[in-house]
Amino acid sequence: MNNHPADLILHPIRLRILQALMGDRVLSARQLCELLPDVPQATLYRHFQKLVQAKILIVIEERPIRGTVEKFYRLQEKNAEISPDTLATLSREDHQRYFTTFVATLLTDFERYLQRDDIDLVRDGVGYRQVALYLSEAELDQLAQSLNEALQPFLKQKPSKDRQRVLLSSILMPGD
Repeated sequence: MNNHPADLILHPIRLRILQALMGDRVLSARQLCELLPDVPQATLYRHFQKLVQAKILIVIEERPIRGTVEKFYRLQEKNAEISPDTLATLSREDHQRYFTTFVATLLTDFERYLQRDDIDLVRDGVGYRQVALYLSEAELDQLAQSLNEALQPFLKQKPSKDRQRVLLSSILMPGD
């Protein structure tokens, strides 16, 4: 295993911590433990500290509580991105390992959704499909730019009682 910054981010437990904090969420370590009950508390705290030390998570508030201080954290998204330069240094094996972690996380997220008491795929906006597109390099760039532009207004929205949290995952790769 190489010591790329991606190793820090694309670890199954740390990736779940980052996902829990996506979208300007502010949570304490205790709240993260409640959101990830299948992860032992000591393990969660160990991974949590690595993310804090790497400045991927930042403390935005401290509250005294029963003789200790409860810290509240926010994801520092710019520090959680893997740069194109870093991606270029990764081996095929690294990419395979990271992609496997990403897909395993997607499978776990979908399994948790299916375990809910009241699911309705249509009402909940759940969908998955794959399409084949024939694109020149310029058209691929245009597609990526259009998708980014379409998402920008929604990425800036803050949590509210009228909004439910939705995860959007995308995978783009050349076909055969």
